[in-house]
Amino acid sequence: MLDKRIKNIIYNTGMKKILILICAIFLLSCLVQAEPELARDYDGIEVPTGSFIPVLSLQDFSTAYSDSTNELKFVCYNNVYEFETVIIPKGTVFYGFIEKKNEPVIGTHASMVVRITKLVYPDGFSIPMVGYIYTTNGNLIGGQMTAPEVYDKVPHYHKHIARHFLGVQQYVPGATRKMGEHVTVASGANLLIVLTKPLYITHTLSN
Repeated sequence: MLDKRIKNIIYNTGMKKILILICAIFLLSCLVQAEPELARDYDGIEVPTGSFIPVLSLQDFSTAYSDSTNELKFVCYNNVYEFETVIIPKGTVFYGFIEKKNEPVIGTHASMVVRITKLVYPDGFSIPMVGYIYTTNGNLIGGQMTAPEVYDKVPHYHKHIARHFLGVQQYVPGATRKMGEHVTVASGANLLIVLTKPLYITHTLSN
């Protein structure tokens, strides 16, 4: 009788071990199958440096009355795609500030550089980023040379016939230039954001 009980205990213990082993194998296989999906969600999509994002300004800002304490907002007015995936949906808001401002001086208009620090999806999800409002002048908004204060008359001679020289009066910029003016970007202005560091998209909106 005792031997039978011992055999039953050994049998039940063995069955428990087999069941535990089966459960462990099943859980391990589920984790292995789920791993690629988790990796894709974690890695996201990389938007490379130098990419452009079209936006509209949501407010006026100017070198005359804006500074680094003013939060600037810009909205993406079209979906931005990566192949068939919408990575930046229409309505995404970009936040930035005036990183650098130069006052107007004689000979040069005022200028400013606007840095973009984050984007916020329509569902409220936020992603940090580094970009600037793009211009062909090194992302400097404004900063052009002013018009001359005066134009001087200068005779210009050119050879004609029979060794005679004919002259004409030409106006050339004088030595001084006008005082620069402040630069303003109007609300609704069509602008471009250029990425200066890769943007990692770790979130997309479902349809």
